[in-house]
Amino acid sequence: MQAVKIRVFGLVQGVGFRYSTKMIADKLAITGIVWNISDGTVKIIAQGADEQLQKFIQAIKASPSPFANVERIEVESTQPDPTLHGFRTA
Repeated sequence: MQAVKIRVFGLVQGVGFRYSTKMIADKLAITGIVWNISDGTVKIIAQGADEQLQKFIQAIKASPSPFANVERIEVESTQPDPTLHGFRTA
């Protein structure tokens, strides 16, 4: 299992981005959490099988919400958290 922290920049708040991210995570069996940051970005902690996680990252880059505009993302490896179950929005 791999885990990453992702920070998403662009028009990603108030446009269904977190909900769309959760739908993709559920489809790919990714566990984690997504939440808005006060500076207008979105932060994601995601973990799962390497291949599924790479698909998830690509979907985030392509903007899971048709109303969002992802300008760029930052991806950082992190340690998996065994206490995370499912994927949730905060």
